[in-house]
Amino acid sequence: MTKHAEGLTAAVYARISEDRDGTGLGVARQEKDCKALAARRGWHVARVYVDNDISAYSGKARPQYGQMLDDIKAGTIRGVVVWHLDRLHRQPRELEEFIDICNAYNVALASVTGEVDLATSEGRLFARIQGAVANKSSEDMSRRIQRKHLELAEAGKLINGGARAFGYSKDGMSVIPEEAEVIREAARRALAGDSLRSLVADFHARGIKGSSGRFMSSATIRTMLQSARISGQREHHGKIVAKGEWPGIITPEETAKLRALFGDPKRRSNHGGRGGYTYLLTGLVRCGVCGQPLRARPKKPGDRRYACIKDVSNDRLGCGSIRRRADGVEALVVAAVLAAFDGSDVARLLQGDGSDNTAELLAEVAREEEQLRELADAYGRRQVTMSEWLAARRPIEERVATLSAQLQTADRKAAAATEYAGNAKALRRDWPTLSLDRQRAIIATVVDHVVVEPIAPDARGLRHFDPSKVRIVWRF
Repeated sequence: MTKHAEGLTAAVYARISEDRDGTGLGVARQEKDCKALAARRGWHVARVYVDNDISAYSGKARPQYGQMLDDIKAGTIRGVVVWHLDRLHRQPRELEEFIDICNAYNVALASVTGEVDLATSEGRLFARIQGAVANKSSEDMSRRIQRKHLELAEAGKLINGGARAFGYSKDGMSVIPEEAEVIREAARRALAGDSLRSLVADFHARGIKGSSGRFMSSATIRTMLQSARISGQREHHGKIVAKGEWPGIITPEETAKLRALFGDPKRRSNHGGRGGYTYLLTGLVRCGVCGQPLRARPKKPGDRRYACIKDVSNDRLGCGSIRRRADGVEALVVAAVLAAFDGSDVARLLQGDGSDNTAELLAEVAREEEQLRELADAYGRRQVTMSEWLAARRPIEERVATLSAQLQTADRKAAAATEYAGNAKALRRDWPTLSLDRQRAIIATVVDHVVVEPIAPDARGLRHFDPSKVRIVWRF
């Protein structure tokens, strides 16, 4: 390796981990000093590679560093100038890769803050020691920053930065009334059974956009509704740890319900392909012969059917005995549900025993999550082993899952009761205007499932709809 050959084609590499004001002054100063060193050595700087505001410790991809390695391998770069070795690497594995490439392609290395010769064992040892020191410094800094963030979170402090949060002003402390109303509507509708897909379509039609000025996606709305921020709470690594110093838009109870709703592993954000559900009773209708769910099967365009599908290769073990027009089954079930809301059975189902145990369930969830935090802290202090931590964590997480399921059941009843309990007239009036998701949620509140029994053909061999062959199994 030639260390100081004049006329050598060199590259300058500059990097800074954090550029708070976005001016790039840190890398600009590095570039100036590196070019001065190259000039003193008689090296020609062919290109400057800059990774601004990117940490070498985090493991994130550094595009310009990667491009520099590619150019070295292509033979266009024969020397590298850096301000300090820690600008190149803070991970030992990256340093070893760089040493191998420099030796393989006879590349010289120069540092403004000290001489480094990777061609000698002493130089490589020095580089490795420097790299280890830089790595240790980054680990210490990372640990201090993490601890500081935890302290701020537990104190309910707001760490403001990045894009403006929808519903709040740029400082994160003041509520924007019109955006707050959108959040409340989204929360109310999601808990009532509307899908994220239907919210996206409705907001798009009404011209409602996010804080970025773009229309909100399903993922954006989901993230917003799961965030503890909108209920005035502070979270840390996904866990709510304190009451925030800013005002909430929805209640903490609503946040707990939304997080339980979207955290349910059984919940699917997209059903039946790109268009979502198109049949009102999908998942609720069953075959009266074999008991398997009936599936939406259009016989031809405009002719919707529920059918028992026999397809062993796809784990659909239906008997193939039932195929019924969807319109007749759906009309019968809807009429029965609307009529049921006039009766006392639905009122008792929705109101339960008159007590609301939501607060108790939320308190239990909070206690379990606090136990998880204490367990994690004990592991961090080496008071328990990894196997002990895993063994103790599992039953706690199972209890949290059970409590979340109970919260979702309460939510489903509360959503229907809020709007239509004891008011069947309003339900009949609103039914045609409700979204398919909302209609499905209301039906599922009072109907466990619907059984479709086989019917015999008439004298002409045709099968006509027979309402007596459709049996509703109620939840009350």
